Amino acid sequence: MTDIATINEQVREQSRFVDTLTDELSKVIVGQQYMVQRLLIGLLADGHILLEGVPGLAKTLTVNTLAQCIDAHFQRIQFTPDLLPADLIGTMIYDQKEGVFRPRKGPIFANIILADEINRAPAKVQSALLEAMQERQVTIGDDTERLPSPFLVMATQNPIEQEGTYPLPEAQVDRFMLKLRINYPDKKEERQILDLMGAGEPPTVSQVIGPDDIIRARQTVDAIYIDDKIKDYIVNLVFATRYPEQYGLSLKDYIEYGASPRATIYLAKAARAHAFLNHRGHVIPDDVKAIGQDVLRHRVIITYEAEAEEMVPEDIVKKIFDEVEVP
Repeated sequence: MTDIATINEQVREQSRFVDTLTDELSKVIVGQQYMVQRLLIGLLADGHILLEGVPGLAKTLTVNTLAQCIDAHFQRIQFTPDLLPADLIGTMIYDQKEGVFRPRKGPIFANIILADEINRAPAKVQSALLEAMQERQVTIGDDTERLPSPFLVMATQNPIEQEGTYPLPEAQVDRFMLKLRINYPDKKEERQILDLMGAGEPPTVSQVIGPDDIIRARQTVDAIYIDDKIKDYIVNLVFATRYPEQYGLSLKDYIEYGASPRATIYLAKAARAHAFLNHRGHVIPDDVKAIGQDVLRHRVIITYEAEAEEMVPEDIVKKIFDEVEVP
């Protein structure tokens, strides 16, 4: 029998840094609580994140600021059409003294990677990055090198201005635990942004946690209790994207492909991290609902019929969450 009281105590103890980290981020980032919280979920659940939004919504600034709050190695890589896989993972360099080739590691050997405008680089570069994301290792020449731990990729892409871009294939997008849709701030937040950023030098942040804190927190997140009924709920949600008719949903004509088993794993992991952020040692259905869109929106492929009716994957996911029975 899982001792939930012990786990609750552990979570309360371990999750104290979350509030400190959020306060530190709020010195620079106005609003965007959704984006900040999801970045922390990715950090705690060991899942990569794809951020999509028009330019100027502080996507890069938020990832940069988060990296500054963590005592870890951060690399920002600007993806461009002329980027090569070797520019990312490294290459073999000839050592004249020794007369041998030695591997020279690329910028991907860092704890936090910001892949800025990932859809601007060709497929070869995207594949090199996504292989590293999945395997947590890269091969340079004959040498296979492990990537540091923790290793987290946060990629950004612009949904408009598709000229000269290389859209990520569905199989590659599936590697990301969460896909976030970033929206404009509201009027009050925009005024705060003006006051904060329009007054000369932007504020600075302090380092509040290190890699060891993240690894310890991840171990606690993995121990968070999920009841069997909630596990069944997660499986039902994913199966409803594949076989909607079994759940009384008339969505079959609108879904080309449902979510993969990765969705099931990531829903559970992200729900645990969401519970951790709320200082709870057990998962409730609201944790699953809170992160459901972010885990599923890029895994549900819609049909031409759905597009003709101006539906988007979010509409399908919302209907599934509305209709599938909650434990």
